Parts: sequence; C-alpha cells; structure tokens
Amino acid sequence: MKYSYLKPRTKTALTKEIQLLFTFFSVTILMLFITYAFLLFRDYRFEQDRITISQKKEDLRLGISKMNKQIALIEKQSMLSEKVFTKNSVLKDSINNLFDLVPGRITLSQVQIKEDGLVLYGVTPNKDVYNFMLQAPLRSIFHRTYSSFYPADNGWLRFVSTNYIDEEEIESEN
Repeated sequence: MKYSYLKPRTKTALTKEIQLLFTFFSVTILMLFITYAFLLFRDYRFEQDRITISQKKEDLRLGISKMNKQIALIEKQSMLSEKVFTKNSVLKDSINNLFDLVPGRITLSQVQIKEDGLVLYGVTPNKDVYNFMLQAPLRSIFHRTYSSFYPADNGWLRFVSTNYIDEEEIESEN
C-alpha cells in the first residue's frame, strides 16, 4: 500500500548544501595553501636577493678599499713627481744663474754639480780675470773654494775650480 503519490528520495549524508559547504571550504583551504606556497617562494626569493645584494655590497667594499689604496699610491706618486719637478726647476734656475755668473772672457769646458758642491773646468786668459770675475762670486756662494791652474797650448790657463758648501753651516743658517 502506498500512501504517497511521490516516489521517495534516497537520503544521503551529502546534501547539496553540505556539498556546497565542502566546496567552499576546499576552495578556501586550496587558496590558503597556494598563498602559503607563494609566501614560501617569495621568502626564498627575498633570501636569495639578500645574499646576492650582500655579496655585491662586499665586492663594492673591496673595490672601494682597492681604489682607496690606488688613490693613496697615486697621491704619493703625484707628490713625488711635484717634488722632483720642483727640484728640477730649482736645478735649472741654478744652472742658468751659474752660466749667467760666468763672464764672457772665461770659457767653461765642463761642469760637475754635486750634492754639496760644484766643480768647474775651463779656460781663462789669466789668473786675474778668473780671480776678479769668477772667483769672487763663487766665494760669496760657497763656503770653501779651491782653484788650480795649468798652462794651455795657446797661452791661456786651464783651471779647475772646486767649490763646497758645508752642511753644518747650512743647518745653523736654517
């Protein structure tokens, strides 16, 4: 006997509402796992970027240190070259002054410049011309002056003039 005109439905534990609820929970959990995986990936990438940046920073620091050493070396070389240039300029001026000091009647054949002295080789017509025109200015510049004369073939005299500056007197003047 049938009391209902409808055919009875089979009842399951998974109704449409529960299936919809499981679907939403599954999608939410899936989104959470995807978000977690994305965050893990980004954390890994940030760590790799941090390591790369710290390595570049260390390389730059080493490069800067190397450049600072090169700059110090170049500055030392520059100061040395300026010192040499100054010494050369002073020496050039001294040589020009020396040749201006030599009168026209005396001929120099050789000049030796030493650290503390000067040696002149040359020819003079006689001792008086040498003594008054060259010896007097040399005595005013140098502390010790020695001259020796030798007869030349043409009747003039060859001379060797050795002139020294005493280091002790230079230090006392400064």
